[in-house]
Amino acid sequence: MAYKNLKFWSQISSSRHLGVFPEQAAQWDWIQDQVSSARYPANVLNLFGYTGLASLAAAQAGARVTHVDASKKVVTWAHDNQVASGLEERPIRWIVDDAIKFVQREVRRQAKYDGLILDPPKFGRGPKGEVWEFYKLLPSLLQECRQLLSPHPLFIVLTAYAIQASALTIYYALQETVAGLGGTLTAGELVTVERSAGRCVSNAIYTRWKAS
Repeated sequence: MAYKNLKFWSQISSSRHLGVFPEQAAQWDWIQDQVSSARYPANVLNLFGYTGLASLAAAQAGARVTHVDASKKVVTWAHDNQVASGLEERPIRWIVDDAIKFVQREVRRQAKYDGLILDPPKFGRGPKGEVWEFYKLLPSLLQECRQLLSPHPLFIVLTAYAIQASALTIYYALQETVAGLGGTLTAGELVTVERSAGRCVSNAIYTRWKAS
């Protein structure tokens, strides 16, 4: 399949997912806009990166990307998508790891990122059986992520699926994370548009911050 200049493999997985969430296309475009507007090559971290379309969008726009997911299978899938898109030479680190443990190590290493992409599931497990629970662990993950921001960060985007909360919930969570940074914070829903009648079907909620 293809979206603009990105090409990727789609197939039915054991989780009944297809390897792509089409409503995320709006996020890919937005991420590319933020990376392209930077005066320097942005350093971007994609947590819970799945099959890599957000990572590829950022890399295509000129970013250096670190892609993290707990599943070796989907990280391999993401790398295959990089090849399919003709982006083999773009700087992407593919990492199989638990998101929180990886972020904690990066904090200790004093690593810094200009952009953060977070797409956490409601529930999941890390490669060593680590348990991820959205409501329980998101606040601490965001606190750790704040320490990874560069002196002049560009953006943060957070998407949430299948949770019983409004977009305002994650809006206020991210608002605490970016306190004192200025910029613009927005929130809303990701939708797909039903073709015959043009009705919008809500798929996920999101919040995004970008620098002024």
